[in-house]
This record gives sequence, structure tokens and C-alpha cells, in this order.
Amino acid sequence: MCKQFILASAGVIAMTGSTFAADLAPPPPPPPPFTWSGVYLGGQIGYAWGKDNVSWSGTDANTLDIVGGSFGEGPQGVIGGAHLGYNIQPNPWFVAGIEASVDGTSLRKTVVVPLADIAGGTFGSMTATSNAGVQGSVRGRLGIAFDRALLYGTGGVAITSFNTSYFDTTGFFTGVPGTNATISNTRAGFTFGGGIEYAVTDNWSVRAEYRYSNFGHTSDYPFANPNAFVLPPGGYVVAQHYLNESQVQVGFSYRFDMMVPPPPPPAVPPAQTVVTK
Repeated sequence: MCKQFILASAGVIAMTGSTFAADLAPPPPPPPPFTWSGVYLGGQIGYAWGKDNVSWSGTDANTLDIVGGSFGEGPQGVIGGAHLGYNIQPNPWFVAGIEASVDGTSLRKTVVVPLADIAGGTFGSMTATSNAGVQGSVRGRLGIAFDRALLYGTGGVAITSFNTSYFDTTGFFTGVPGTNATISNTRAGFTFGGGIEYAVTDNWSVRAEYRYSNFGHTSDYPFANPNAFVLPPGGYVVAQHYLNESQVQVGFSYRFDMMVPPPPPPAVPPAQTVVTK
């Protein structure tokens, strides 16, 4: 009986010692703090509206009557595409990076332009249809991080393809009613804006952004020769565009985990040799 009591007591003491040792074990390390640093890839979609102020002039195909004026086009439509970027976060609140994006658009607008000379005579109308196809940008980003929320500004270079189709309804410029011509331009300009981004998980984030883009001036010569003094003279049109655009988009991004090298293994002390005599 005494022997059994001694064995049971030893078992209780051993279990108590194990529990005490477990209580003294260091707690697991905390998870690493969230960071915006790394390469990310994502998509965006939204709405864009442009403003194209056009000044134009032209002459009749036969009499060289001069017509001209100005009109405004406001192409608008859906815009969406993909983006690729890289962020670096050197401290808990500052984030800097670079981003490239490409978008396809459905921006389109058609206007009917009445033709009138300086004496007030009318000669029918001309139709102009503008549309923007593919756009792209390369921009820097600077932001302030509030843990998983990021407020940022962005700015850089923007490029767009811009097409305008002219329709000589009455043949005033060409002498052939219904003649049309399409002028395609690729314009580079500047863009800037800002937005807010929130990291839903360590890798996935959502965003909302506004940007303004300005693509400067461009000139179109859709009909005949711009030199009215060639023989036969023929009519011509010169149209000068000034294009700018605003866009609002929402999007998502996936941030790839940065490759962090594993810590070196702990040093192993050299084996000691015991010499016996």
C-alpha cells in the first residue's frame, strides 16, 4: 500500500512539473505588422467623361465661301482595364510607389455642326463623331497609411487614342454629298488625381480613385488639301481640338508576398572530446 502511494505521489509531482514548465514556455511571436510593400496586380472599372472644344474653319468646294465657328463635344462612357504596380513602405505611415495602367473605353459623342458664312448664309450641316479607344498611363503614387487604409495621390503621363469622323452631309466641302473622313490621333498628356485603398486581407485590397487627364491640342484636316490656292481649289476643313477627361473608377488589387530569406540556423557549439586516462 505504501509503495502504491509513493508511486502515485511521484506521478502527480511529475504532472505538476510538466504543467509548470508549460506555463513558463515563451508565448508565440506576434504576427508581423501589415505592410503595403510589394508588387501588385489588379483591375478597375468606372465611368469617364471628356470635354473636347473644337475650333474649325473651311471653304466651299467651288466658290471658296469661308465658313467656321466652334463647337463642343463631350464624349462619355464606360472605362475599364488592368493595372500593375509596386509599393514600398519604409515606415508605418509613408507609402511610395509606381503604377502602370491600361484601359479600354466606350467614350463616344456625335454633334451636328451647322455651316454658315460670315454674312449669315447657311449651307447645310456637317456631322462630327468623336470616340476614344484605348488609354494608358504611367504614374507615381504617394500615400499616407493608416494601417490597412491608404490615402494616396497619383500623377504622371497619360496616352490615348482619339478618333474623329467627319461627314460632309451636303457636299459643301468636297462637292460630293455624304463624303466622310476619319482622322485618328494618338495623344500624350498629363494626368493626376487621388484615391483611397483598403486592404481586406494581407494580399487583397479594394480601391476608389478619381483622375483628371489633359491631352492638349491636335489639328485635323479631314477634307481635300488645306491649301486653298491649289488648282482646282477644292474645299477644306481645319479642326483644332483641345481634349481633356475626367474618370472615376473602382478596382481591386492582389499584392504578392515579398520573398524574405529565412533566418540563419542557430550556431552549434563544437563537440568536446573527453580524454580518459
